[in-house]
Amino acid sequence: MSKKKSEKLAVAELFEQRLKNRWRKAPFVLRLTEWADYPGTVVVIKERLEREQTAEDDSTRKSRSLKDRGYIYGENLKRLTPVLRRMLEPVCDEAGIPLDLQRFFTQEGLQLRDNLPLDEESGAKLALLFRLQERVTNPDRVELMARRIMRFSREEAAYWLSRTTSFSADANRWAITGLRIMLAGHGNQDAGIERMLEKLR
Repeated sequence: MSKKKSEKLAVAELFEQRLKNRWRKAPFVLRLTEWADYPGTVVVIKERLEREQTAEDDSTRKSRSLKDRGYIYGENLKRLTPVLRRMLEPVCDEAGIPLDLQRFFTQEGLQLRDNLPLDEESGAKLALLFRLQERVTNPDRVELMARRIMRFSREEAAYWLSRTTSFSADANRWAITGLRIMLAGHGNQDAGIERMLEKLR
């Protein structure tokens, strides 16, 4: 059996044995999928939200649903794969055993078409990153944003994600614009982008 084939089987076995249904209760879900007109794998992140619903008898119950928070594909996915792997390494199960999610961000792992469970910290960081990198064409700015978000605490990531998702469409859009500048400068010609990247790599 070739090395590539055995690695692919190992990743598939890991998913089947340890991960297959964990996403159903996870606070964030990472979906590896394909979309028409998009090249290769598209990675989508969803947040599980809890809402109160009032029944006909005026009783209330809570329902949970998944809300899209962003996606990444193509050159940005390729450029950020090493950083994404590092963000996913700390994710563990309830017993503190690592889930090895970083193994799915390899050539073989990205062939999976299913859902991966994320904890609150990794989910908030990835959701924030996916939102900020959309429509940013400078790969150095994208990488700089990723490396700086990777250093956020869970609380920081959750706070900044909420600033881009919990208000009106205009306020969310302004927050995204401001965060892009705060984390990775303004425009593509800022020499500080490369200087800061060198320090963080």
